[in-house]
Amino acid sequence: MKLPRWLRLPTQPLLRHLLLAVAGGLVLYVITLSVSQYDNLELAEIGWYAIAIAGLSVLTGVNGQISLGHGAFMAVGAYSAGLMMEHFDLPLIVPVLVAVGAAAVIGGLVGLPATRLKGPYLAGVTLALAFAVQDLPNKFSSLFNGDQGIIVNPPTPPGTVPAERWLAWITLFGAVVGMVILANFLRSRFGRSLRAVRDDEIAASAAGLNPARLRVLTFAVSAAAAGLAGGLFALWSGIVSPDSFSLFLSIQLLAGMVIGGSGSLIGAWWGALALVYIPEWTQNVSGHFNLSAGVKANMQNAVFGLLIIVIMMLAPSGIQGWLRSLWSAIGRLARRSKGDSDQAVAPLTSTPSPERISP
Repeated sequence: MKLPRWLRLPTQPLLRHLLLAVAGGLVLYVITLSVSQYDNLELAEIGWYAIAIAGLSVLTGVNGQISLGHGAFMAVGAYSAGLMMEHFDLPLIVPVLVAVGAAAVIGGLVGLPATRLKGPYLAGVTLALAFAVQDLPNKFSSLFNGDQGIIVNPPTPPGTVPAERWLAWITLFGAVVGMVILANFLRSRFGRSLRAVRDDEIAASAAGLNPARLRVLTFAVSAAAAGLAGGLFALWSGIVSPDSFSLFLSIQLLAGMVIGGSGSLIGAWWGALALVYIPEWTQNVSGHFNLSAGVKANMQNAVFGLLIIVIMMLAPSGIQGWLRSLWSAIGRLARRSKGDSDQAVAPLTSTPSPERISP
């Protein structure tokens, strides 16, 4: 469907992404003003989930690599930010940037095996990383405080702003900025190169691209997004402990990516919404029907599994892909209706051609 000229977005990618970010940020700002403080905490949770899923979506959906241990990169970011805030009195932006940088470095190192490993072998490496990172805080308890974790003081809000709303603003702002950076990265020459390597590695190599270097770069960028999510998580939770970064977190991120749409940054927000509100919904349903403790514990996983099956069967491209297909179908119907109306009007407005007189 063709939009009016005044509704069309600029063609320049950076300007278009900034405009969308400002519009989305204003919507989120209004929402934070109109909901309760508990809802603001959930909005903050949506923020760090969204940027983590977006990073995984870049790795898997855009470059075609598999990661089953993306929660480990979140752990690197969270512990890096937590240690910085525990030992140094610095502006909030500094620990968050350290979290992004530390996760990017670890991601680049993990991406080195990706130059030779593919499919289940690469997934196995990232899975081993998830288990290894979870055990490191206990092995170096003098630094990471073991199972007790690192206590992170929440950011002090200005004036009379509630702490929960201030936390939501910080987390959502960080997520939106991260999305803008990822969107511009995907629209750049590097983003096009990543898709080329995913679609046909041999053809990409023949075109002068270096698939190995691009895979490492993608791992670093994806891990940096997860590190940002980890730093925001540390602010949101107030504590960084090994239990927060179990394998289940990595599986959750993967499920959120599938639900929202692999390779879509907007789909990451749909996936984050599902990860935050489905557990709450299942808990309410379990309490309403007085289900047993065992059923309550497994109902969330059952609902996630059922939702993923439904998504894969009815909308293989996720929620965002389904919405995109729906918009295209509406556009085709609108064009078809316009064409039918034009054909109906044409005989009334056209000038009849002179009849041919046969000799």
